[in-house]
This record gives sequence, structure tokens and C-alpha cells, in this order.
Amino acid sequence: MNEIIEKDITCPYCGESIEVIIETLDESQEYIEDCQVCCRPITFNIDTAFDGSTSVSVHSENETF
Repeated sequence: MNEIIEKDITCPYCGESIEVIIETLDESQEYIEDCQVCCRPITFNIDTAFDGSTSVSVHSENETF
């Protein structure tokens, strides 16, 4: 079930706390969105667990995992 959530994240570049709106899906997703303050690209990783909980992690474009 898709759900829209609001989440506060910290930009990995400028350190500003920004509020983002995320549409959760039944599967994991990754996408890039520009910071609202410094305009640099933030990579978002959204994971939805079997119990329905959602975790959001962000990192800079140059970080590798």
C-alpha cells in the first residue's frame, strides 16, 4: 500500500535540516532529489519492512555503499 509521509532529513552537504515528502512503495527504492537549501543532489534510500515500517537514509552523491 502506498503511503505519503513527511520526514525531516539532514542534508549531507550543507547540514541543514529539511522536510521532505516521500511516497512509500511496497518495495525498496532509491532516487535523487536536490537539497532545498544548497541545491546539491541527495541520494535517498527508502526501505519498507514486512511490518510496514519505513526507514529513510540519505547520502551524498559521491558516497558508495
